[in-house]
Amino acid sequence: MTMEKNTHEYARTIAEAAANALDGKKALDINVLTVEKSTALADFFVIAAGTSSTHIKALADETEFKVKENLGVEPMHIEGADDKTWILLDYGCVVVHVFTRQARDYYKLDKLWADAGASAKEE
Repeated sequence: MTMEKNTHEYARTIAEAAANALDGKKALDINVLTVEKSTALADFFVIAAGTSSTHIKALADETEFKVKENLGVEPMHIEGADDKTWILLDYGCVVVHVFTRQARDYYKLDKLWADAGASAKEE
C-alpha cells in the first residue's frame, strides 16, 4: 500500500476493502459509517449481518483474508471469534462489526451511530 497510514484515505481504503469482502460472501445490509467526528475509536465502522453463526464466521474470515491479501493490513485485534452472534475486527482506524440479524437488531449500532455522519458511499 503506497498511501500514508493513519490518514482518512488510508482508513477509507480499508473500509471499502472490508465492505467488498463482505459483499463477496453475501453479507446482508452492509453499512459503512464515517464516525471520525463523533469518536476517537475509529474513522469508519463497517456493519454487516450474516444468516447464521457459521455465516458470520465465514464473513469475518473472508474480510480478514481479503484486507490482508489486497492491502497487507491485518486486524490489531479480533473479538467474539468464539461468539455465535457478533465478531469484531479492529483495524485501528476501521472497526468491522459482523452480526447475526438478531444481534444486529438488538444492538442497533446503525441507529446508535446514525448521527455520526453520512455513510462512506454518500460522501
